[in-house]
Amino acid sequence: MTPITEVEGRRLALSNLEKVLYPATGFTKGELLHYYATTADVLLPHLRDRAVSFLRYPDGPDGQVFFAKNVPPGTPDWVTTAEVPRSEGPARMVLVQDLASLMWAANLVTEFHTHQWLVGAPEEADRLILDLDPGAPATIVECCEVALWLRERLAADGVEAYPKTAGSKGLHLLAAVRGASSDQVSEYAKRLAVEAERALPRLALHRMTRNLRPGKVFVDWSQNAARKTTATPYTLRARAVPLVSAPVTWGEVEECGAPGRLAFQAGDMVPRLQDYGDLLAPLLDAERAALLPGA
Repeated sequence: MTPITEVEGRRLALSNLEKVLYPATGFTKGELLHYYATTADVLLPHLRDRAVSFLRYPDGPDGQVFFAKNVPPGTPDWVTTAEVPRSEGPARMVLVQDLASLMWAANLVTEFHTHQWLVGAPEEADRLILDLDPGAPATIVECCEVALWLRERLAADGVEAYPKTAGSKGLHLLAAVRGASSDQVSEYAKRLAVEAERALPRLALHRMTRNLRPGKVFVDWSQNAARKTTATPYTLRARAVPLVSAPVTWGEVEECGAPGRLAFQAGDMVPRLQDYGDLLAPLLDAERAALLPGA
């Protein structure tokens, strides 16, 4: 029988709690739900007021993995939804605004992906993201080298960047911005990627061309496009083990000498939050958002 639980006055049916989602570690759906319940205080502010794309993996990462952008069938009427612009026409998407909605969504077994803009102002980007993606044999170690160069370059323009792991093999740099459209942020991010390639020609790459990728770090500037979404901070990823897209310190980036140094699983996060709090909290402070050059 599916257990019914109450979260903030909402009744939820939480199913298949003993189901193993990550066979390599034995991590179950119940543990996944527990992870989201215990990280909700830091996760929810990064989800709030952003349309969510769900990357679902209901049978684990070895099963079917698929994106669900529209409001899923059976969504409770108390879950907030909003109409958002898309190139093919407006669509209705979910907003995860509270703990009950988070637990309902987590029960679907999903990664959380969000845009770099808020639903109340889709014409203005409030985030800049640079997705550093290593081409083997490069790893997150090389991503860290590129990230350190980009941190200084962004700082020269008055933009403060904050790192998090992708939760797979790469690194994300995030910054709070204001007064610019997604197109303007994309253009600025592309300029930075081109500059990084010029400054670090043996390491950085601004083009996705596959035959150029081995041994280099692709600085993916295109994630700033209004239509695109990126893994939300603290989301679990559909990988062989329950890896988290985890905020990290710049000290950890500077000291990263092996890929495993920046690989964090669900069980690592509560101790990290006790030590550091939300390392990405400055992104939520509108007064710290930067104006981009020329915007």
